[in-house]
Amino acid sequence: MVKQDTQREQTASMEHYLEAIAILSAGKRAVRVKQMSDLLGVTMPSVTSAAKKLSEQELTEHEKYRHIKLTPEGARVAGDIIHRHTALTRFFAEALGIDQATAEEGACKIEHVISPLGMERLAKFVEFMEACPMGGANLPGRYEYYLEHAELPPDCRMKGVKTR
Repeated sequence: MVKQDTQREQTASMEHYLEAIAILSAGKRAVRVKQMSDLLGVTMPSVTSAAKKLSEQELTEHEKYRHIKLTPEGARVAGDIIHRHTALTRFFAEALGIDQATAEEGACKIEHVISPLGMERLAKFVEFMEACPMGGANLPGRYEYYLEHAELPPDCRMKGVKTR
């Protein structure tokens, strides 16, 4: 389930910064302002300003002229953002047959505005489609069963496919 802290809802711009920090810090603990600037195509002062705001919200740790790193809460929020992006990209590419570049672009736009329930259902639908392909009778009924019981209907189980 995608959780969103209503006291700390992020703007799309701030979510882009959190996502970039998470991507750049993979395998490392902190990132440089210059790395963020290059990845996002923004000025270094813009990155510094965003880092300050995120630090005030206790999502990052940043001292002027130093590295930026996610706090545990920042890592959780960034993980949620990345999860939304990945699920939306997969939905567009796999369920709708949209090319990868267009799917990425669409996901990047929608991930910031989709409701938590809409996102949860979309992610569950992608999981469901992996395990219970479109073929067969009563797809809507089988999907309803999946939502209500938090498990796949007996006629959908496929080896190696795990659901959340």
